[in-house]
Amino acid sequence: QVQLVESGGGLVQAGDSLRLSCAASGRTFSNLSMGWFRQAPGKEREFVGAIIRGDDSTFYTDSVKGRFTISRDNAKNTVYLQMNSLKPEDTAVYYCAARPRSDPYYTRDPLKYNYWGRGTQVTVSS
Repeated sequence: QVQLVESGGGLVQAGDSLRLSCAASGRTFSNLSMGWFRQAPGKEREFVGAIIRGDDSTFYTDSVKGRFTISRDNAKNTVYLQMNSLKPEDTAVYYCAARPRSDPYYTRDPLKYNYWGRGTQVTVSS
C-alpha cells in the first residue's frame, strides 16, 4: 500500500505561481512512477503530467507545457508540481497518483495508477 498526501493548493490570481507537494509513504518511493491529475467541476479527471521512476523523465499535457514542472526528491519521498503563469482554466482539484509498475513506461491513463491522494484545491481568479 502507498499513502499519498497532497498539499500546497490555494487561491491565487492569474499569472501567479504555486507549488504542490505530494508526500508518499508505505513503499519505496524511488520505485514509483508518479502522476499529477486534475479535475474541474463537471469535467472528467485530466492528466497533467508524470515523472518516471528510475530516469526521472517527465511528460506533460499540452496545455501545461512550459508552465508546469514536475520534480521529485526521493530522500523526502515527495513529488512536486511547480505551476507558473497560472490561468483561470487551471482551476481544479489536483491529485497525485502512484504507479509501481514499469510497464507501460509512460501512461496518461488514470486507471493505470494504483494509488491516489485525496487532492488539493487550486483556484485561479482572473
